[in-house]
Amino acid sequence: MDWLALIAGGLVIGLLVAAPIGPVNLICIRRTLSYGQLNGFLAGLGAALGDGLFAIAAGFGVKAVFELIEDMGVVLQLAGAGLLIFYGLRVFIYATPPEIMRNPDGSIQRGSAGDLAAAFASTFALTITNPATMVGFAASFAGLRAIVDFQTSSIATWVLILSVFAGSALWWFVVTAITGIFHQTIEHGTLKRMNQASGLLIFATGVVFLSYAIWQRVFG
Repeated sequence: MDWLALIAGGLVIGLLVAAPIGPVNLICIRRTLSYGQLNGFLAGLGAALGDGLFAIAAGFGVKAVFELIEDMGVVLQLAGAGLLIFYGLRVFIYATPPEIMRNPDGSIQRGSAGDLAAAFASTFALTITNPATMVGFAASFAGLRAIVDFQTSSIATWVLILSVFAGSALWWFVVTAITGIFHQTIEHGTLKRMNQASGLLIFATGVVFLSYAIWQRVFG
């Protein structure tokens, strides 16, 4: 077993599934700008956990999970679209960022990072209601198996799954760390307008997903 290739492959898969700019990236960036890096990173970890669950299903070839997602494809798309629409509206309506408590050195206090549980749950829900993520994992794992057969042992499979989670988490750490740098220099009014813009983008994405899901249901 080529363990380095296995770990590197898992990290790359994790980065690839997390990197595309979409609703989850917008949510993490907005939360980082509004509440600080801790909140944004925890939102990213919610998505990383969802990716990890998909990686478990793909890694162990859980047939029942694939069949369930295939049968509930439209339902999951509708649920994900509904979440995006709701979240986008909420972000737009409550666009004014909170007053953030700071330490004497100007850094954000960790205790005022906002609703951490909501940050984590929102991106987790959006990730696991996206059937396309499962398809992406299945294709990625199939391609990796041509290089290294991770199914030779359960340990190897778990190493791959943990590497995928680590790759996804690494992406969110980098994104929120870079975004957090700009937080110190953005004015309150500018941050409000950025929140409104991100809310509209998230809402519009939800509308597009909802329209596509309805189209599939009616004409698919």
